[in-house]
Amino acid sequence: MQGSKVRISAGQRRARLGLRHRLAVKAATPEEVAASVVALHGTDPSTVFLSAGARLTSPGPEPVERAIYDERTLVRMTGMRRTVFAVPAELVPVVHWSTMAPVARRERRTLLKTFGAGGWDEARVAAAEAAVLRALAEHGEADAARLGTLVPELREQVVVAAGKPYEALVSLGSRLLPLLAMDGLLVRGRRAAGTWVSGRHLWGLAPELPLLAAPEARAELARRWLAAFGPATEADLKWWTGWTLTETRAALSAVGAVEVDLDEGPGLALPDDLEEVPEPEPWAALLPALDPTPMGWQARDWYLTPGHRAELFDRNGNIGPTVWWDGRVAGGWAQRPDGEIVWRLFADVGAEGRAAVEAEAAGLAAWLGGIRVTPRFRTPLERELSAP
Repeated sequence: MQGSKVRISAGQRRARLGLRHRLAVKAATPEEVAASVVALHGTDPSTVFLSAGARLTSPGPEPVERAIYDERTLVRMTGMRRTVFAVPAELVPVVHWSTMAPVARRERRTLLKTFGAGGWDEARVAAAEAAVLRALAEHGEADAARLGTLVPELREQVVVAAGKPYEALVSLGSRLLPLLAMDGLLVRGRRAAGTWVSGRHLWGLAPELPLLAAPEARAELARRWLAAFGPATEADLKWWTGWTLTETRAALSAVGAVEVDLDEGPGLALPDDLEEVPEPEPWAALLPALDPTPMGWQARDWYLTPGHRAELFDRNGNIGPTVWWDGRVAGGWAQRPDGEIVWRLFADVGAEGRAAVEAEAAGLAAWLGGIRVTPRFRTPLERELSAP
């Protein structure tokens, strides 16, 4: 990670964010959108559609559904930080081998510990897994309920957190099906019911994954992340990926990351990405909860005033819906029960900024139609604004 100490200002970082994340210059397809931010955050199903819509020249659910369900150019999978993402199809092996293999091993140990008291050892779990794969091969895609009928073992339950306020009954299927996906054997398929905000989906057999060495996969993921989010810090990449510090440093070294000076201190960039980029025209955006742009860095002071974090984040670090003006978080927004889009700005953005935010809100309301979106993880400002 050697190189000259080029200085890259916070203003330059905001210019790169606007251009590279397709917020200042819109994209034509959901695939372009996903590639611009490496992958679209998908823990909340609506985030994929809202994040894409904020960046598309012609927003709406149809092109996103086509990419995910028909063309399979975007694949919903568990990835960085054990989080679900919509990943460009060509990047699936990279995400799997760079992040998922060790997570899957930990999850398997947890499953065996959780269900061990009920007689579930490795052999019995393996038999249930084989039964799931046979059922899907014979019957095609199925949701969790249907698979529970085809493979009754999936319906077996155990108590977790016994005696605690959050004590719950969990089924084997609720843990085993996601684990099979983490192992690269299952893939999340079409929506099982409801509209595009629904989290119910079908499970299907995954295509065979090409084998990649973990260091090679980590290097490629680091390269793509730096191209989209750089310059940034070692700590940012470690947090975003969930890697160890050793893995993070090795990946950065493999891509030849060079040290640069940021307003906050030392940072890293790709060796061919040290020149200044042009300042885009001022832009506005309404980004959804868990959007990949604000979730792309651990250190956010260069685009988010620290004093507003408590309003925009929940206790677990999940960000709510944000209003952006010219590269900064300028406020938050929400949708009321009647569908109205409402927002609050933290500071005066001027007549141009307010008009741009109003236009974005009107555009969002238009393509949402009658769909009501409530974030899975509620934040203080979103709750306040959405109240009738």
